[in-house]
Amino acid sequence: MNFRRIFLVKCLLLLFPSVKCSSSSWVYRAVNSTALLSTTAALPLGSVDQLTWSRGRQRLIQLRGNTMKHFVGKEQCRCALLRNGSLQIHSLQAQDSGSYTLMAYLRGKLKAEENITLSVQEPVPQPILISACGNKNISVKCEAKQKAKDEAFMLELTQPNGKKIQKNATMLEWHGWNPGTFRCVAKNKVSEKMAEKVIKCPGKMDFYLILSIAGGAVFFVIFVICLIYCIRRKKTKRREAHEEERAMHILPVESEKGARELPQPPPKAPPKHLSVQQRPLPPQPLEHPPPPRPQPRPRARPRTPNLPRELP
Repeated sequence: MNFRRIFLVKCLLLLFPSVKCSSSSWVYRAVNSTALLSTTAALPLGSVDQLTWSRGRQRLIQLRGNTMKHFVGKEQCRCALLRNGSLQIHSLQAQDSGSYTLMAYLRGKLKAEENITLSVQEPVPQPILISACGNKNISVKCEAKQKAKDEAFMLELTQPNGKKIQKNATMLEWHGWNPGTFRCVAKNKVSEKMAEKVIKCPGKMDFYLILSIAGGAVFFVIFVICLIYCIRRKKTKRREAHEEERAMHILPVESEKGARELPQPPPKAPPKHLSVQQRPLPPQPLEHPPPPRPQPRPRARPRTPNLPRELP
């Protein structure tokens, strides 16, 4: 796949066999990948008498009729000719970069010419993003180390308010006072790598943030103190009301109990020495003699009935 074409012309060779078609293009590939150098003109095998691919002045492969000839070793070229006339190169190396030319002849006349510049590049290194906070600004560095000799790639540093791009550099530096997301990108035609970081240095915005957090903490402590005070006060009032109610119930019970209780005689001291066999104590006179037993009521005499008087 071509990333840029300098000049592209398509020719209808079957309709206009006397017209020569020539074009130039660029192809970029990474190391150890495969490159396909395709032609812009339709050149199926059999439509031309001779087809030759060269790199610079060195011929690589030639097809004449049905005979294919390699001018360099297959291990050195690592290339193959496809049926549409394209050249395929495997396991690309840095030394494969250069200008490749295709020459197609029909009946001894040049029918088509193709010039393709192949650029084999190493993948870009992983960039790193370094930040430092100063008194009044932020310093950001976008750096890509392990740069190979004569290797070209682009560094791009994106800050919250804009972009700063510099080609073929190993470090970009930015100073300002705009915290946010920074992005460092290293890229070339075959690869792209990125490093991203959120940078926010302590400053004016952080002071207000700390102040608001401190105010919120003070308010929370005051709220907790007021809540504890209200709960304790409510419990105290409830306890006082309960004690008053309990005292009101206990006072009449104690007065009634004191009125009903009689004075108890003092307890007698136990005898000093007890004998083995003790005599029963004589009966003690009762302090209060029992009331006299009620006597049965005498029965009334039966009344004699009045006899009827005798008549004279």
